[in-house]
Amino acid sequence: MRFRSLCALVPGLAIGSMALTIGCPTAAPPPPPSPSTVAAFRARIQHIVFVIKENRTFDHYFGTFPGADGVTSGVISTGQRMPLRRAQDRMPHDIGHEWDDAHIATDNGRMDRFDLVTGAVDGSDILSMTQFLAADIPNYWSYAEHFALGDRMFSSLSGPSFPNHLYTVAAQAARAITNVSGPRWGCDAEPEAVTQIMDRAGAVSRQYPCFDIPTLPDSLEAAGITWRYYAPEQGQGGYIWSALDAVRHIRLGPLWEQRVMPVGQFADTARNGSLPAVSWLIPDFRDSEHPTVGRFAGTSLSVSVCDGENWTVEQINAIMQGPAWPTTAIVITWDDFGGFYDHVAPPQADDFGYGPRVPLIVISPYVKERIVSHTVYEFASVLQLIETRFNLKPLTTRDGIANSLLDMFDFNQAPAPPLILPLRRCS
Repeated sequence: MRFRSLCALVPGLAIGSMALTIGCPTAAPPPPPSPSTVAAFRARIQHIVFVIKENRTFDHYFGTFPGADGVTSGVISTGQRMPLRRAQDRMPHDIGHEWDDAHIATDNGRMDRFDLVTGAVDGSDILSMTQFLAADIPNYWSYAEHFALGDRMFSSLSGPSFPNHLYTVAAQAARAITNVSGPRWGCDAEPEAVTQIMDRAGAVSRQYPCFDIPTLPDSLEAAGITWRYYAPEQGQGGYIWSALDAVRHIRLGPLWEQRVMPVGQFADTARNGSLPAVSWLIPDFRDSEHPTVGRFAGTSLSVSVCDGENWTVEQINAIMQGPAWPTTAIVITWDDFGGFYDHVAPPQADDFGYGPRVPLIVISPYVKERIVSHTVYEFASVLQLIETRFNLKPLTTRDGIANSLLDMFDFNQAPAPPLILPLRRCS
């Protein structure tokens, strides 16, 4: 099967006025979507679903994908180039992916110290220097083969989950750069819980992780556009990733009860034709693909990538089996690098990011089929896609200048049919 590269369609890469020298051979920015493309987008797409999984890099999942910029080996801190060992479905333990780990690993763009992240070395293995093959995540590969894959999607912040999840709703993280100290995050955190905040001069302080920042849900609500944030509930391990819990006026206001829904409700909602215009979809811990955590909130969480892929397939099958499929765009990405190797140096967007590459799969009847896009994206690109569809203003500079995901769509093509995939038997 042949895959087309969007280098032939998009002349080059840029973030705003900052030209990039990675990926496609020229430095010209991709053209903005034409008025006719935007009009067709607004006419054909009525639902956007933003799915956010956990802690994997592009090379870790798709480093051997045909037509993509991937590698099967990497350099470590000794200067040695080593092959990426086949990854395990269940990791023995989590590895470092905090702010410090990300900066150690990327080493000012040299991408050669992933072996030094916390917990990377396990006996004779370097857990960070591993890679899945097509047979290990066959359904993700099937989506990429039939729809569109992006190999220049970067996490918005060079660090962990808490701030990156805030970027997926706000195109900023209130200057937070770390996870929260303690088992509960956001406005539900214990009184002594803190996250690290970096000011404009680079000084770091500690602050309670409950903020008042404008969010895309606020913009949708003000415009009368339906939205739901489907996420784990209190008491579930994945509740830490419910980013709106960290936004004070939502967590402590009426929108929390009205618009934040248990994640288990999503599939039935999709099948019965009740999808809102915009959905965020956050898995619980066991379905997240986050590496195994030995002790978390008093319990042990052994996480299977196979289980996580099955969960994603269940959600997408539900969309495709429901009446909204012909008018839906689904964006799947992973929230941060999780400590795993990637060879592409992240562009420097600002003091916070970008972080290492993460996978991006875009699924829709109108996605250009069997292409690999080399355009630079970040989480704010997804927010911009939603803002473009519903004619909303940007929240921050990030979504104001982000490259448009619309270069992955063709609204003149015959709409693609549903792709219903079987669930796998996991060990």
